[in-house]
Amino acid sequence: MTPRESSLVTHLLLLLLPLARSVLHHPPHHPQVHVPALVPHVPTPLTRSRFSAHTQLDFSTHCNSSCFHRGEQEAQREQLTDKLAFETLYSDGSRTLTTVDVEEGEDELEEDVSLFAHPSPRRVKPRHKRVRRQIYGADGRFNIQGDNFLLDYPFSTAVRISTGCTGVLVSQQHVLTAAHCVHDGKDYVKGARKLRVGFLIPPSINGTNLTSTKKPLVRWVRVKRTRVPKGWIQGPQEVSMDFDYALLELRWPHRRPFMRLSVAPSSDDLAGNRIHFSGFDSDRPGELVYRFCPVEEESSDLIYQHCDARPGASGSGVYGRVWDNSLERWERKVIGIFSGHQWLEIDGENRDYNVAVRITPLKFAQICYWVHGNRLDCVHD
Repeated sequence: MTPRESSLVTHLLLLLLPLARSVLHHPPHHPQVHVPALVPHVPTPLTRSRFSAHTQLDFSTHCNSSCFHRGEQEAQREQLTDKLAFETLYSDGSRTLTTVDVEEGEDELEEDVSLFAHPSPRRVKPRHKRVRRQIYGADGRFNIQGDNFLLDYPFSTAVRISTGCTGVLVSQQHVLTAAHCVHDGKDYVKGARKLRVGFLIPPSINGTNLTSTKKPLVRWVRVKRTRVPKGWIQGPQEVSMDFDYALLELRWPHRRPFMRLSVAPSSDDLAGNRIHFSGFDSDRPGELVYRFCPVEEESSDLIYQHCDARPGASGSGVYGRVWDNSLERWERKVIGIFSGHQWLEIDGENRDYNVAVRITPLKFAQICYWVHGNRLDCVHD
């Protein structure tokens, strides 16, 4: 078997293995998730950004027991609405702040506060102390090569961010990524002044000989506006990591397939208990890198896992096969955003994980409003 044929077989197995697992996995039986409506107020103009921050691709935080179980504590309505307010950065450097209300009855609000922390965190399993790293054991990442895969769903939904991160296409004009790729919590990074999104152009399309080892070219598109939740801005990192997501609106629509969003279910309701994501890891320049792994632990806002990753993969769309009630089948949907690394200290023992920000019902409502601009279109299916 030639190297090219071997690579083709490997990629086919990567696509078919999760599918086979999902076919054998029985559809979950859980109640419909209620998504609240966010009511935005009139935006308030802010001073122009100084773009003084430096991009921090290797993002890491520390979390103790109280931090891990924070979502189990009762949250106040004011705290939730304050964190769900958001900044909008425009291409000319101007910015606004939009505050929001959560529209529903008091009983429903109390229910959604608990949904904000859905599902209940599982007890962390005891394990040996680790040294900090983002590759766990043998490297389980795969380079995605060739037109048949770079342009095929789901790999075609991964895009580059000009600040050095990854993003995922979630509509014909929107890209979801990590907030720390564009903002350090205090100010926007220098590269956000002229932020761009890069689409891979495979060798056969850009005119490169098919037998050449030359990497794909990138077609860059300017970003029209950027939205970042206030929960990320000026908060302690162990808290703001829960809100490490941002939405970029492109100047022009693209023609590639995009991946739909979903409220993150419990890992028990994911086909194979697995998550997947593709990104542009810094140790493999110019290559799209795919990986998948089981979910290790879950908190109210984070997904803990040992998917191998390196800086540059931040902002990748973390997806799983989620049961779609309307289509009556398993569908790949974005359920989180890869953020970085976290030390988790429980009962005096340090453990390290790679983590993704999970999309809760309230985060889904916020991101959906950013995409559609109409809260009536944001009913979870």
